Amino acid sequence: MNLENKVAVVTGGTKGIGFAIAELLLKSGVKVFICGRSKGDLKQALEWLSRHGQVEGELCDVRSEEQVKMMLAEATRFFGGVDILVNNAGMGYFGKTVEEMSGDEFRQTLETNLFGVFYACHHAIPMMKKRGGGYVINISSLAGQNPHPKMAAYNASKFGLNGFSEALMQEVRQDNIKVTYICPGSVNTAFGGDSPSDEKSWQLQPQDIAQVVFNVLNIPENALPSKIEIRPSKPPQK
Repeated sequence: MNLENKVAVVTGGTKGIGFAIAELLLKSGVKVFICGRSKGDLKQALEWLSRHGQVEGELCDVRSEEQVKMMLAEATRFFGGVDILVNNAGMGYFGKTVEEMSGDEFRQTLETNLFGVFYACHHAIPMMKKRGGGYVINISSLAGQNPHPKMAAYNASKFGLNGFSEALMQEVRQDNIKVTYICPGSVNTAFGGDSPSDEKSWQLQPQDIAQVVFNVLNIPENALPSKIEIRPSKPPQK
């Protein structure tokens, strides 16, 4: 895909992996629309990202279909359409057994990590068809294929996301829309209450995932990498 002047929407683009993706896309000539749930984070991200290209953003909780629909409409109003959708917004509760987890916590996890992706794809795909094609990239996790105790809700959401992505890929490929889902291992971010640190420098960095997104978008038109796994190259020995 020729990225110059293409329009990308990046959910959860105010920090971490989403921010790194937005930054690299901007440096590559893409117009980027980001969203997040924190007004302060959104303002700070837009101030920094605007140094690298044309960027706009809006508050959006992807658990709300109406908010997602309005967010995509705003992206279209600013930039004329949507060519690339990066579903990155995510959340997780870790360290709780199924017995300990509340129904609200389970629901929030699936509504963010899975329903939010559905809402964005549901409303963005018609926009892409009008422009002759596009690309959907879903940020999943190795936890979408490797279950762990005390991560049942997160596992369920990412297992579901992987299946959703595979089905969507087959639905829209003839419409010149590609779908790729990326499954990272440990990433050095603040996700899930973690904290970035030099001691965790062995982990993947947000920029590593951004580079994968960039590479995927630049693969020849006749090729479709539907699933990508990426891990730290040298984790600590156990």
